[in-house]
Amino acid sequence: MSFRAKREISNQTEISRRPKGAPRNDTASQLVIGVDGGGTHTRARLANAYGEMLGSGEAGIANPHANGYPAAQTEILAAIQRAFDDAHIEKQMVAAVCLGIGGVDRVDERARLTEWAQQTIAPSARVMNDGEIVLAAGSTDNWGVALIAGTGSIAWGKSRDGRVARAGGWGYLIGDEGSGFDLAREALRAATHFADGRGAATHLLDVILDHWKLESAAEIVPQVYRSGLKPADIAKLAPLVIQVAEQGDAVAQELIKRGVNALADTVEAVAKQLEFREEKIPLALTGGLLLNAESLRAKLLEELKTRGDHFSPIAIVQEPVLGAVRLAMSLGS
Repeated sequence: MSFRAKREISNQTEISRRPKGAPRNDTASQLVIGVDGGGTHTRARLANAYGEMLGSGEAGIANPHANGYPAAQTEILAAIQRAFDDAHIEKQMVAAVCLGIGGVDRVDERARLTEWAQQTIAPSARVMNDGEIVLAAGSTDNWGVALIAGTGSIAWGKSRDGRVARAGGWGYLIGDEGSGFDLAREALRAATHFADGRGAATHLLDVILDHWKLESAAEIVPQVYRSGLKPADIAKLAPLVIQVAEQGDAVAQELIKRGVNALADTVEAVAKQLEFREEKIPLALTGGLLLNAESLRAKLLEELKTRGDHFSPIAIVQEPVLGAVRLAMSLGS
């Protein structure tokens, strides 16, 4: 798979354009909202019926499994309020909203948030896994596989005939292999094993101590268990692991290799579930780890290539929330 085949989706400001000569109408009946709620940030975009972006807003974590439903709903509304503020429009009910929320997969979870959204945001509302909005943003035909690797990790896919499947996304305690949290946790394990004298020498220990301003490995325990760190805070160590690996640290390089293999396994699991028979399968990539670590992303694409080179085109989705806007537009039309 050539990197020239990679399709970049970035700095996108609109889904479509208003027909020439059409009047601008940004009344509530013509407004839609897209929301991308992940394990680190919540992003909202306010758009008109033509898909033109009017305002954007950000807030905290909207994953209800991470901080509970009331807190997640508060963050969603905060992001939406900021989008209205950015557009200089008074906050109001709009025509349609689509929310892609990490960790929301069960029917009862989606129903709960959908009912709330219909009462507070828009009468026409749809709640879905965040992987679905990534695919909507990254695949023009809205089929293929989407991989998210940020604090957590999950792959979600959709076939041409509408069947869907997912793999990963089991949360930081039992899954999320290849994610930022997973990479950071494995780095902590490798560093403490080295400190004990039961693991290979690695520069990871020094880097972690410097990052947290600690004096010794013994201080890692209170830092991790007693300081109230959340998974997203632990995951902030992941860029350091990549940096150390790029400097030639063998232990860090092995952690990167294992993480890349886990992500490739997750992508292939979705393709297998959907029984894709197409020669080339669209793949959309997003999440802080994949967007910000070019070397890791390159290793993932190379690993997928060695396994058969089934995925093309590759879309690097900078703003999954635009997929939510596109889906909200389809609800409001």
